[in-house]
Amino acid sequence: MTLRSSSRDVSGPREYAFDWALVDVETSGVIARRDRVLSVAVVTIGPDGEQTGEFSTLLNPGCDPGPVHVHGLTPERLLGAPAFEQVAEQIGALLRDRVLVAHNAQFDYDFLAHEFARAGLYLPVSQRLCTLALNRQVDPPAADMKLGTLAAHYGVEQRRAHDALDDTRVLAGILRATLREAARLDLPLPLVACPPRQETQFAPQPPKTPCVYRNPGRAEVGGPLVQGMKIAITGETATSRAELVARSVAAGLNVMSSVSRHTSALVTNQAGSGSAKARRAAADGVPVIDEHTFLRLLDDVLPGTPHQAAGTEPATTPLPAKASASGGPEAIAPAPEATAPEATVPEPRGAAPETQAAVPEPVGPAPTAVGAPSSPSSPSSPSSPEAAVPAPRRPAPATAPEGRPLAGRRVLVLGGTHPAASAARTRVVELGGSAAINLSRSVTDAVLLSGGETDRRVRRMPELGLPVHDEEWLTDPEDAPAGTGTAPGAGRPSVPERPRTPLVLPRGGVVDLPRPQGTPASSWHITAAWAPQDACEIDVVAFVLDDDEQVTFDEDFVFYGAPENPAGTVRLLTDGPAEQTIAVDLASLPPASRRVAVAAAIDGERAFGHVGAVQVTAVPGTGAAPLARATLDAATTERTLLLAEFYRRGPVWRFRAVGQGYDHGLADLARGYGVDIAD
Repeated sequence: MTLRSSSRDVSGPREYAFDWALVDVETSGVIARRDRVLSVAVVTIGPDGEQTGEFSTLLNPGCDPGPVHVHGLTPERLLGAPAFEQVAEQIGALLRDRVLVAHNAQFDYDFLAHEFARAGLYLPVSQRLCTLALNRQVDPPAADMKLGTLAAHYGVEQRRAHDALDDTRVLAGILRATLREAARLDLPLPLVACPPRQETQFAPQPPKTPCVYRNPGRAEVGGPLVQGMKIAITGETATSRAELVARSVAAGLNVMSSVSRHTSALVTNQAGSGSAKARRAAADGVPVIDEHTFLRLLDDVLPGTPHQAAGTEPATTPLPAKASASGGPEAIAPAPEATAPEATVPEPRGAAPETQAAVPEPVGPAPTAVGAPSSPSSPSSPSSPEAAVPAPRRPAPATAPEGRPLAGRRVLVLGGTHPAASAARTRVVELGGSAAINLSRSVTDAVLLSGGETDRRVRRMPELGLPVHDEEWLTDPEDAPAGTGTAPGAGRPSVPERPRTPLVLPRGGVVDLPRPQGTPASSWHITAAWAPQDACEIDVVAFVLDDDEQVTFDEDFVFYGAPENPAGTVRLLTDGPAEQTIAVDLASLPPASRRVAVAAAIDGERAFGHVGAVQVTAVPGTGAAPLARATLDAATTERTLLLAEFYRRGPVWRFRAVGQGYDHGLADLARGYGVDIAD
């Protein structure tokens, strides 16, 4: 696998006068490369906000229309409608030289891109704007960010939900209202640069079948093979590589494209060839088997242990000690709960474990959260790419401390050095508040550190009625001076009425994902956001990991060059230059997938100390109210940062805010998870 740089718009324009093309599509499913558009509507709006055009049509997809109960488009209604290629030119004329706008814009853009590609045409869109992403920045006091909810909040009439034309007219009203709010907050628009068409390398390959057996460990010299063993192959073989792989998979082995410390055996006829796999096998002590011996062993592979399906509890087995990244002994403890054993590794720099429990904001119902590990590993800053996410230990139920002076408040810290700002945000959470990274409607207070008075957002505070405080206010918010007095009642503003605010997690905090009606969790999003950057780009990536903290195959590494894994269960969504999302269908992950780790990497020489805080949010699906939020800003010189993860604990999926940094780049991080990265 080769990491390729991407091109994205990071200009962050402050002017909102664009020609807009508002789009909505109804589709036969949710996978753009497979499903089809059933109806499309386009409404064009000029820079002055006035409508300039409108078009809508049903489409005959030539296939089953899918969830009729959602969109109401039966085969009978679609009979006689034009095929997409018959109206593609007309749609293209409306989109050309305009910014495409949609609610969850990447969905609509991807479907249109595939439909235009099928018609042999280019999708004439160079930029798109997602009103969902824009409203996440504005953060209005609405129950969630769904189209109907925002329409009610902004007073826009909605007549027929899931009707493409009506949804587009509703979207026009939401866009106008949201742009007014964004202007009040002086927010840069989250415009996303778009390729001219859907490129073939972005279309995922057919799903591979994960191995159903757990890895039993290393092969013994002269001993048998066992189902679930991880096998790598390198060099020339008399048997074709395709046949070797097919026979291995049929026998229940797990054929990997790279070698790691978890590889059971390397198959090669040239152990001293000097190939990357042979060198890695020699360094890690991986047994080497020649082709003839391997073929003989394939005839009598011993039965393995299947992966446990969700809802069952595998037995706990202690693991032996292993060497740490620094060469010293590293304690490996058995997992404290009835689940697969998980290793504890030294914490990277910037990842000192937190002991504070998660603090729920007391507005609306809050889920139960659990705290961070209470038994830290020895702090370290490993340079080895093998460093992995520490295993969550037994959690303790969190209690909502009484008398938290900042409970229910969201505080924006401006100015100061990175360490000072980080300490201030940590203090906000300790006091029961939530630390903001950008100005939004949910912000209730601002704290100015040294130099913060020059921040352009300060001039917005009087108009927004936000109190501005000096850093002494965080020592004792109840008794400290009210600050600069930029708004009446600056010492203790009222908290905006919100139907529900997310749980505030400290770094290392954990929360169980709800299981509606006892079923496993399904579609969840981890959204990462940061302050807009001019000097660097940040890429969010995901790794789908097994019990060994390794990918099953390279394609389970999701990044900008491959934004979807083969099964479509994990996807990267680009919501803007300062926000990206990993969408995960947890219910569809195979039993072998135990964890989805989400990380961020900086492209260039800058480090996360220059970027400042990164906010991560766990959301149950598109546009829903967030479950939990964490602000991570302990990094200094690190260029990659493990942000958060979903992981299984018996029948329950959990979300953990991680916040661990590494000085090495994305390629090294990927290799540590078993991804074969080309040098």
